[in-house]
Amino acid sequence: MQLSINGKQMDLGDALRAHITDKIEDINQKYFNRAIDATITLSPEGHAFTKSHVSIRVGKDIMVVADAQDTDPYASFDAASEKVAKQLRRYKKRLRDHHERLEEDNVIPAQNYVLSPEPESHDEPEKHEPMVVADMVTNIQTMSVSEAVMRLDLSGENALLFRNAHHDGLNMIYRRTDGNIGWVDPEGNESAFNKKAVNG
Repeated sequence: MQLSINGKQMDLGDALRAHITDKIEDINQKYFNRAIDATITLSPEGHAFTKSHVSIRVGKDIMVVADAQDTDPYASFDAASEKVAKQLRRYKKRLRDHHERLEEDNVIPAQNYVLSPEPESHDEPEKHEPMVVADMVTNIQTMSVSEAVMRLDLSGENALLFRNAHHDGLNMIYRRTDGNIGWVDPEGNESAFNKKAVNG
């Protein structure tokens, strides 16, 4: 496993780096034992807090992400790493099964754009196009709805676009403000699945 430990605007010191390394390696061996890489970033948060961000890639396009903050850098990292361990513990069996089923040809290549918010202006709205601030290549993967919910939960993201394994149509799940998960399944997907079954 490739491990990257970073301090933003703070010196982590050898003892803290060794603590982080040991803890991440323990989590990897205990819950998955095939993590590809892990990135840990600690940074000052406010006047007296340290924010820890832990991100572990446990498979192709599968990230487990957690954040925590505390006045003590060790406690901040320990809290974030415990969140990651809890997620891995919760999904350990499903992650293993998901990894075995994932096939390379079950993805749709796509561009992932990050857009800047529209500036406040008194001009006509149609004159403003959002500016692209980042352009990345991504893959839209085929999976079941339950697998998509697992991936959303692990990543900490707010939304996930995927191809539904049941009917091959594009679906989206998203985190609602009430804490539940929303699921968007456009009309026509089921009929495309039925047509494929008849012709197939």
